[in-house]
Amino acid sequence: MAGPSPRGVLEVVLRAPVTYVMIQFVAVYLLYLLFRWLIHRLRVWFEHVPAISVPLPTEAQNAVKVDPKSHVGDRTIPCYDPSTMRLLGTVPAMNTKEVNATVDEAWKAAKIWKRSTFDQRRLLLKILQKFTVEHQEDICRVSARDSGKVVVDALFGELMVTCEKFAWLRSEGEKYLRPEKRSAGVMMFYKSARVEYHPVGVVGAIIPWNYPFHNFLNPVSAAVFAGNAIVVKVSEQTSWSSQYYMAAVKAALAAAGAPPNLVQIVTGYAEAGSALASAKLGKLIFVGSTAVGKKVMETAAKRLTPVVLELGGKDPVIIFDNINIAKAVPFALRAAFQSCGQNCAGGERFIVHARIYDKFLHMAVETVKRMTFGEALGSDRVDMGAMCLPGLAEKVHSLVQDAVSKGAKLLIGGELPQREGQFYPPTILADVTNDMKIWTEEVFGPVMAVVPFDEEEEAVHLANDCPFGLGSNVFSSQYSVARRVGACLDAGMTNINDFGTTYMCQSLPFGGIKDSGFDRFAGVEGLRGLCVTKSVCEDWWPFLMTTNIPPALQYPVKPHAGAFVQALVKMFYSLGWKERFQGLIEVAKCSLSPSSAGSSKKE
Repeated sequence: MAGPSPRGVLEVVLRAPVTYVMIQFVAVYLLYLLFRWLIHRLRVWFEHVPAISVPLPTEAQNAVKVDPKSHVGDRTIPCYDPSTMRLLGTVPAMNTKEVNATVDEAWKAAKIWKRSTFDQRRLLLKILQKFTVEHQEDICRVSARDSGKVVVDALFGELMVTCEKFAWLRSEGEKYLRPEKRSAGVMMFYKSARVEYHPVGVVGAIIPWNYPFHNFLNPVSAAVFAGNAIVVKVSEQTSWSSQYYMAAVKAALAAAGAPPNLVQIVTGYAEAGSALASAKLGKLIFVGSTAVGKKVMETAAKRLTPVVLELGGKDPVIIFDNINIAKAVPFALRAAFQSCGQNCAGGERFIVHARIYDKFLHMAVETVKRMTFGEALGSDRVDMGAMCLPGLAEKVHSLVQDAVSKGAKLLIGGELPQREGQFYPPTILADVTNDMKIWTEEVFGPVMAVVPFDEEEEAVHLANDCPFGLGSNVFSSQYSVARRVGACLDAGMTNINDFGTTYMCQSLPFGGIKDSGFDRFAGVEGLRGLCVTKSVCEDWWPFLMTTNIPPALQYPVKPHAGAFVQALVKMFYSLGWKERFQGLIEVAKCSLSPSSAGSSKKE
């Protein structure tokens, strides 16, 4: 007689009262989750985000010209337009006592803010994002005036990446700061293990001048979202614009109900930076040169303050002969000349396959011939503005001259302009070799240094022949080749058939190796790095099973204590089931041994 069919059994099970109730329960629970999700989305869609507005910084109403080098050490910082050298205004140069007082106020705010909800932190970022989108032109013009970059470069490097940072933190930041479950292991199977992320308290950040808006909001947004206060030492070169950006942050803090001293800036020279590095901080982020980074690390070490060092770079751009050269050249030019080449992750060494070497150079030179440079906010449209750092144009020129004296071919540019302002023209050098200073020293200027290669291994060797290791770029129509070469490069980041995309992906960490520093200040790793990582382990089912010290291991330990531990190891970690079973038997024997056996013998 045939038994019931599988379908018949399934129908019986589904009709069973218990099964029916379970299906109802699951359905109701799923509807409940859907309802909660809809309520959350509606609340987000209709949430009121306050709009903030702050007055633009005033410019000095005279035509005073500034010699920036003559004021170092003064108690005020003269702020000037690097395109015209005209005074914009002054800000105070803070001393050690003032910096310490600022950090003390930040600690008070940190104690309040660490109890803030993620909803409140998201609201703060929404207010800042709304301000950024609604005041794009003002933000970029202030940045251009203070740093010398053209407005379109400010839109790229100041606004887009900052908005992407806000968006990523709001959408994914909470997920990576919530407690994370971890495995309790084999022996501790009855335990629940997790990692918690708690704010470090006060974050210090010493930032450079090349992107005054983004360099400020980048660490600020991550620090406050992680529940910290932050004190930012802005560059003396861009202190004028920082007053405007700080005013916007202050307005956003007030609108979000955050402590007013949650975010603060420090202005000044080396004394102010050293004071912040030596202050009581939960973490310190430094972005700048390798030489100064070493000094910052040395100072912070006195307090054992953990430091993130994002230092210099000489990123290679490797271009294979199978790439569409008409597509690759614009990327290469943007990598070399955006913001006058004043980018830590900009392209500095262009390693081009010999088969397309001449064509690449010809196309690049023909484009550069049509490029213009001049005052960023002048009446004429220009492709490149002024260089922000005083003396940098002269340094760049000396590197170009050294390369030419050792055999490099100067194809275009390479002359100091006889005009007012801190300018240097877009320059292309061909046939650069590794005995030239420009091959190993960071240029941080608008120079494209180009070398040919024949084989894949040669391209990798040329790219890695450098003390820096920040970013890298590989162009090839064969993605397998590009990925293989990218994996061999000594760098913290690699862009495949593109430039700068690793930074636009704000979920990715940013940082390098070798002389480019260590640790990361962006992405999941950077966000969690602003927290104290705490390990927590507790009983999973305390009403069923908890840890007890076995009698053999209780003080005073018994003679068979060692045998008991060996049996435990054998039971849990032997590779074969037979050995594990033997370990179980030995554990049982040790557990049944008289606990007083050892003491009886002594008596």
